[in-house]
Amino acid sequence: MNFGRKGIRDQQHSIVSGTTKWGKKISLISFELILIVCIGIAVIGVCAGIGVFRGIIDTAPEIGKINVTPTGYSTFVYDTEGNQTAKLVSTDSNRIPVTMDMIPENLAHAFVAIEDERFYQHNGIDIQGIFRAAYIGITSHDLSQGASTITQQLLKNNVFTGWTSENSDIAKIKRKVQEQYLAIQLEKTMSKEDILLNYMNTINLGSNTLGVQAASLRYFNKSVTNLTLSECAVIAGITQNPSRFNPITHPDKNAERRETVLKKMLKQGYISQIEFDEAMNDDVYARIQVADKETADNTINSYFVDALTNQLIDDLIDAGYNETQAYTLLYSGGLKIYSTQDPAIQSICDSVYMDESNYPEGTKYLLDYALTTIDSEGNPTNYSTEMMKSYFQQENKGFNMLFNSEEEADAAIETYKAAVVGPNDTIDGERKNLTPQPQVSLTIEDHTTGYVVAMVGGRGNKTASRTLNRATDTVRQPGSTFKVLSTYAPALDSAGLTLATVFNDAPFNYPDGRPVNNWYGESYRGLTSIRTAIEQSMNIIAVKTMTVITPQLAFDYLKNFGFTTLAENEEINGKIFTDVQLPTALGGLTHGVTNMELNAAYAAIANGGVYIKPKLYTKVVDHEGNTLLDNTNSDSTRILKESTAYLLTSAMQDVVTKGTGTAVNFGTTAIAGKTGTTSDENDVWFAGYTTYYTATTWAGYDNNVDLTTKAEQHLAKDMWRAVMSKIHENLPSTTFEKPASVVTATVCSRSGKSPIAGLCDGTLMTEYFEEGTAPSDSCNVHYSGILCQSDQHPATEQCPFKISGVFELIPPEPAALQAQSPGGSGSGNYTTSVDEAGNTVVTPSVTCHHTPEFMAQPNIQEILAQETSLIQQGIIYTGPAVGNANATPASPDSLNTTDPNAAPAETPAETPAPAETPAPAETPAPAENVQPAAEAAPAPEAAPAATPEEDNDDDEEEDDE
Repeated sequence: MNFGRKGIRDQQHSIVSGTTKWGKKISLISFELILIVCIGIAVIGVCAGIGVFRGIIDTAPEIGKINVTPTGYSTFVYDTEGNQTAKLVSTDSNRIPVTMDMIPENLAHAFVAIEDERFYQHNGIDIQGIFRAAYIGITSHDLSQGASTITQQLLKNNVFTGWTSENSDIAKIKRKVQEQYLAIQLEKTMSKEDILLNYMNTINLGSNTLGVQAASLRYFNKSVTNLTLSECAVIAGITQNPSRFNPITHPDKNAERRETVLKKMLKQGYISQIEFDEAMNDDVYARIQVADKETADNTINSYFVDALTNQLIDDLIDAGYNETQAYTLLYSGGLKIYSTQDPAIQSICDSVYMDESNYPEGTKYLLDYALTTIDSEGNPTNYSTEMMKSYFQQENKGFNMLFNSEEEADAAIETYKAAVVGPNDTIDGERKNLTPQPQVSLTIEDHTTGYVVAMVGGRGNKTASRTLNRATDTVRQPGSTFKVLSTYAPALDSAGLTLATVFNDAPFNYPDGRPVNNWYGESYRGLTSIRTAIEQSMNIIAVKTMTVITPQLAFDYLKNFGFTTLAENEEINGKIFTDVQLPTALGGLTHGVTNMELNAAYAAIANGGVYIKPKLYTKVVDHEGNTLLDNTNSDSTRILKESTAYLLTSAMQDVVTKGTGTAVNFGTTAIAGKTGTTSDENDVWFAGYTTYYTATTWAGYDNNVDLTTKAEQHLAKDMWRAVMSKIHENLPSTTFEKPASVVTATVCSRSGKSPIAGLCDGTLMTEYFEEGTAPSDSCNVHYSGILCQSDQHPATEQCPFKISGVFELIPPEPAALQAQSPGGSGSGNYTTSVDEAGNTVVTPSVTCHHTPEFMAQPNIQEILAQETSLIQQGIIYTGPAVGNANATPASPDSLNTTDPNAAPAETPAETPAPAETPAPAETPAPAENVQPAAEAAPAPEAAPAATPEEDNDDDEEEDDE
């Protein structure tokens, strides 16, 4: 600085200079203006910040309306013994809630130590953590680092559930601010203990587990209550990154994290050094690997559980939920479902049906194949099973996707691929599924409750949940099992017929003129009772019976039996179809029936005529213990009189003891049931019951081809016996109890009417009847007169073999049957008149073969000598009688004869006495059994014309066992 004289003067001059003064004023003013602007900007910024903050706070959910309780829980299914049989979960629902008293203290401390060490001191937000997160965010531009407290994490997981889809820093900041605000508010209304409990029930702990209980079961196969300190540290260490710290897939990373958890617990005073050392020395990951093999969540639900879930969805919808709500509740509602499945019976079924030695040799495999290719321009082409089938059918019309082995199927696939995959194509996807054939299904029900106790929906490995269930999802033609339900049940129950009612097994046509065929070929068995028709599964008798009672009555009863797949004026491809038609008597339906519904119908008979809709569960409760569905109430309907049910049961006992179902008879208890076979043996059934259970078995090919071998055709009966014999091994032998409304009466087995002394003595039969329905009118079949000893027909005047005796004349057909009976009304066998005394005189129109023309043959003496020899041998001539349109004179070489112990051709097999009833006295010997042959029963007809569209065979076969 210049302190000379000149310098001092210069300074004085500058001080008093006006220019200098104005410069300083301007500078001061500028500074003040800048300061004011800065303060203004700051104030505006603060106000704006406050406004933004208030805006964020104002848009936050109201604390009184939020729910931090987790909403997705696993649903569990239990059998009748309380065993867990299935766990139903959807995304974000594999959670099992627990209460605080179940949580080990070490687990709660582990989470606090690693996730929020000041949890018990802060008011919902951690100020120190906020500054730390802010510093990291500013310096590294990484806003993923947070100071989230356990309270904030709880809010993030249960309130701000969309945080995983945040795509901007602004959105993250907004959510953080709201989180912190609500955390403070939440801690004013909820205790620390409840916040921590909800947190531990909420968090994602890897391997599709949510909450500590699900994680404990998954990783250690035990309840959270029993976790050790070491195991608690493993689970607490997962939280930060469930994938990276998964103890199964990344045990090394989890081990590092576990050590950090234990060190923090030691530092914060939750554990001692000794406890720390013991936990660190624990070989916990070896146990986890063992538990992983036991608890790996790759379980495929059984056919029973598949059917159960379908029934539950329907019942929840009926209870008022919509379909989406029902599915959400079932798979995320934490329900406890108490099923009707009996584990012991289901185990028997599984062991029998999984044993390949119980199936016929030569198992075939049905191929389901799909292929997708991409051409050089990126265009995809899809190839289906049907396209592959069509390709091979160009050279082999009978190609049906069935193969004798997997290798054979693979070879066909390679051939097909070589034909359809171009040189520049690439294979984008391929699916192959081979299913063993023939397939099977089974339903077993406790008919007294309607509870389905076991189910099998198919054969072979079940590869996924909710696949095709042949017990509930597949409709197949029921064959002769329908005769009892559609025809004989209504006939006995309300149409005035009885088990003794007789029809003539003779040619009979459908309304369109097509003949009804018996399974045993073109022969006929003549007069036959309903009991015998059930026992021998006779088709013509069934169709005649339905004709008399009307198809509409039959259809009404079938609806009462619970069938939901019947057609009534249903339009299909422009045509109208109905099951209100005669082919329904033989099981010829538009669609078919399911195993479970057919079984339930037979269960109604077993239950004394009371139908109960089949039930797969008893009760459903939510995760808080509230009952949502109660299925224990008896939702039952009487559809048959108790007497009718017993009469049907009695007749079906004969099916098992002497009819078409003897193969199922395991002999330790009373069994009633009915066989069923459809067109060309496409389907075979047995539906039957004991006093304990009703069971129905089915077998057939999924693609509806024929069962060709005897072993395949008997498969349903063989499997029924195999299962039911084991189920009944330790059950007391029982019989079906006859109700007081059923009485016995003696009738003539050939007419079903009251016997006439001296005429019906050889055909007496004791039969069961509903009280008041025993016949009072007299036999109209037996008459006394002069017979031909050779052919047993009424003798002509020229007959050389006349003897006095009793003969049979076929009575006229009921009026409802006459139009469809090719032989007319049946009254052509005789004429009646009234003599002067008022007595009815019967004049036979069918006589023996000894007509004047017959007796005029040149070699008549030779013929008569042969007949005499046959008479001496006891052999009956069976040539055509006079009055038969086909009657022609016989020559010695054309004499037809039959065994002396056999009845005439039109005579049916002996009508048996009902169970527990003495056999009839002097009953004629039964006719020889005719060898079985195919029968064609019409299938559905189009309404209103009621014309059958196609045949539905019912090929029953007498057992040779």
